[in-house]
Amino acid sequence: MSPRQTARSSSTAHDPHQDLRPTARRRARRLAVAAVAAAACLGAYAVPAASAATGTEQVVSRGVTIPAFYTPPAELPSADGALVRTEPLPLGLSLPGLDGRPMPGTATRLMYKSTDSTGRPVAVTGAYIEPSARWKGSGSRPLVALASGTMGQGDQCAPSLALQHPLTIGEGTLSIGYDNLAVYRFLAAGAAVVVTDYAGLGTTDRLHTYVNRLDEGHALLDAVRAAHGVAGASVTDGSRVGLYGYSQGGGAAAAAAELQPGYAPDIELVGTYAGAPPADLTEVMKGIDGSALAGALGWSINGFVQSDPSLRAVVDARTNATGKAALADTSTMCVGDAIFGYGFASSKKWTADGRSLAEIIAGEPKLQAVLAQQRIGTLRPSGPVRLATGVHDDIVPHKQARQLAVDWCRKGGDVTYDALVLPNLGDKILTNHLTPLLTDQGKAVSWLTDRLDGKKATSNCWSMPVQP
Repeated sequence: MSPRQTARSSSTAHDPHQDLRPTARRRARRLAVAAVAAAACLGAYAVPAASAATGTEQVVSRGVTIPAFYTPPAELPSADGALVRTEPLPLGLSLPGLDGRPMPGTATRLMYKSTDSTGRPVAVTGAYIEPSARWKGSGSRPLVALASGTMGQGDQCAPSLALQHPLTIGEGTLSIGYDNLAVYRFLAAGAAVVVTDYAGLGTTDRLHTYVNRLDEGHALLDAVRAAHGVAGASVTDGSRVGLYGYSQGGGAAAAAAELQPGYAPDIELVGTYAGAPPADLTEVMKGIDGSALAGALGWSINGFVQSDPSLRAVVDARTNATGKAALADTSTMCVGDAIFGYGFASSKKWTADGRSLAEIIAGEPKLQAVLAQQRIGTLRPSGPVRLATGVHDDIVPHKQARQLAVDWCRKGGDVTYDALVLPNLGDKILTNHLTPLLTDQGKAVSWLTDRLDGKKATSNCWSMPVQP
C-alpha cells in the first residue's frame, strides 16, 4: 500500500483508484450543485478538465490540477525556513483600498525547507500576507503563524490554495477555506500572517502526514523563519511572534510551542492559541471512529505509513479489501469529500478480523508506540498558551484536550485554560467540535493580539480543579 504512488495522477495517467470512488463522487457533485450560489460570493474555483501540462507533467488530484509551483525541486536549501521559491498569491476575497493597496493585504505564495519527523529535508508550501492595515499596538508589526484545521489529504486541499480559492469544487472534491476568517481578523488588526500547508499538503512529492506532531510543529516554526525572507515583508527580527490553530491546527500550534526551545531557539514566542488540540491520538481516534469525520482515520494511517514504512506490513495484514480501498481513496480527499464518502463509517468494516481500530491498537505494541510518540504534553510549552476546548466535543474529545492543560500546568507552563460550556448539539455529527471554533474565535484572536501587543498573560492553572 503506497497512497502517494497510487492515488496521485498526472494529466496523462489513468487513476487506478477512480473505480473506488463513484459513490463519493456522486455525493460530492450533489453538494457542489447546492454550493454554486455560494461560490459566486466566495470566489469559488470551479475546476475545469485538466489540460496537458506545458513543459512539465502536472499533478491532478480529483480533477484539480495542482499548480507547478507546488512541485519541489530535486535539491533543497540546507537551512530550515529557507525560501525555495515565491510568487504572488491573489487572495480570493480582496478589495481595492483607497490608497491603491489591496484589502486586507498582499499575499505571497511560499515554498520553504523544513525537516520532517525522520530528520529528512522536506519542502513545505504556504502563504505570507502583508496587511494593508497599520499595526496600532506597541512595537513593530507582529507576525501570526497560523496552522489550519483539518483540510484533508489531497493536494487540492492545501490552505494556501484555499486562500486563493475559498471554495474549490472538482471532480468529486469539495474544499472550503474556513480558517480564512481567522486570517482576515488578524490582518484587520494589522498583524502579518504566515500560513503553513504542512508537509505534503499541496507539495506533490509526498503524502500529507496528518496529525504528525513533529512534521506539523516543524512546518509551523519554519513558516515563521520563511516569512522573514519574503521580499517586501515588514516583519523584523524584533517582531513579536504568536501561534494560532484550532483542531488539527491546535495540535500543530501546541506541538510547535513545545518544540520551539529545541528546534527553533531563534524564535521567541509571545503567545500560542491551541483550540481543541488532538493531544492524545489514541483517544482522538476513538472519537473520530463512526463519526461524520471517520475518513480522517484513513488520513492518519496513510500518514503514519509514509513516516514509517515498516508499518505498511502491519496495516496490510490488519485491513481487508474494503479498508485498503478506503485508505487509497481518502488519500486524495478533502474534508467535504470525506464526509460524503465515509461519514459515520465504522473502522470495523475496514479490518480483516472485524475489530475496531482502537481494539487492534490495544493489542499491537508497535502501533501503541507510534501513537505514544505523537503524544503532546510531554514537554513544557514556550511562552504563554491559551488552550480552549468545548466540554461536549466528542470528535476531538474534550477530556484529552483538558488533560493537555493539566500536563502543561504540572510542568510549570504559563497556561490559560478555557472550558467552553455550550449546549450538546448532537453526537458524532461535528457540531460539538465546530461550534466552539466559531463562538470562541473572537476571544482567541483578542487574547493572542494582546500578547502581540506586549500585554502580560495570567495563568489560571490554579483553577484546573474546578474547571470542567
